[in-house]
Amino acid sequence: MAQLKDLYDAILNGDARKAHAATETALAEGAQPLEIISESMVPAMDEVGRLFEAEEYFVPELLLAGRAMRSALDLLRPLMAASGERLSTRVVIGTVKGDLHDIGKNIVASMLEGSGFEVIDLGSDVAPEKFVAAVEERKPQIVCMSALLTVTMPAMKTTIDALTAAGLRGAVKVLIGGAPVTQQYAREIGADGYSENASGAVGVVRGLLAA
Repeated sequence: MAQLKDLYDAILNGDARKAHAATETALAEGAQPLEIISESMVPAMDEVGRLFEAEEYFVPELLLAGRAMRSALDLLRPLMAASGERLSTRVVIGTVKGDLHDIGKNIVASMLEGSGFEVIDLGSDVAPEKFVAAVEERKPQIVCMSALLTVTMPAMKTTIDALTAAGLRGAVKVLIGGAPVTQQYAREIGADGYSENASGAVGVVRGLLAA
């Protein structure tokens, strides 16, 4: 279907208006929401990630691609809800308590959504109790935490401890990231995975699910 290719190109080029129009046309021609996600959006965001890793795309391009992808997804969400369709994996994501930075977290959320995951974005300055409540209520398979400040990194461990105390730690895989975060720190606090950038986060999530 030509419109699926048009949507792919629109996301790759960061053109939200064209992504919205291509999605409308694809739906009018009979494409199903999950088909649009799997055949256009996921490949497009995978390519965006590849280009970022190759240093052909940078943060502005990631933001524009994410915006274009969301313009398409905004049309699909209500249709999926009405039909009872849902994405196979649910991810809760947020920037930890005390940290108001959310650009990196937003990029990761966009990459995950475009890669076919259902994302529940808790925002920034998220208390451990809010992560726990989201896991209890939304039953995700993955929890992603971000921190940009060294002083807020301990909130990641506090959140993991809160999940453990609530009896929920075994139900989810925990991924952490952010400028000051390292693989060693992830091991120290008992996280299941770590990524140093947004495109890498998608691969880590897929790896955690496969494991």
